[in-house]
Amino acid sequence: MMTIEDNAAVRRMLGIRIRTLRKQCGKSQNALAEDSGVNRSYLAGVESGARNVSIDNLICISFGLGVTLSELFEGVVAELPKHGGE
Repeated sequence: MMTIEDNAAVRRMLGIRIRTLRKQCGKSQNALAEDSGVNRSYLAGVESGARNVSIDNLICISFGLGVTLSELFEGVVAELPKHGGE
């Protein structure tokens, strides 16, 4: 079972991944926000792991970064706990 702490850890890892990809592209937060169509302060919250980002916004951010969703999540979590003892 995922805990609140697990969820927060995944959000932080995803935020680090987005920040890393953004910097590799040479984009500022303002530029990525503009290219993605999301608010810059919202993007800052996503990068810090403070925001629970929706799939719609993840699609927009991945588009702004020029990567697929799969590439966006690459290395974020190695394995999630299995649900219900599966």
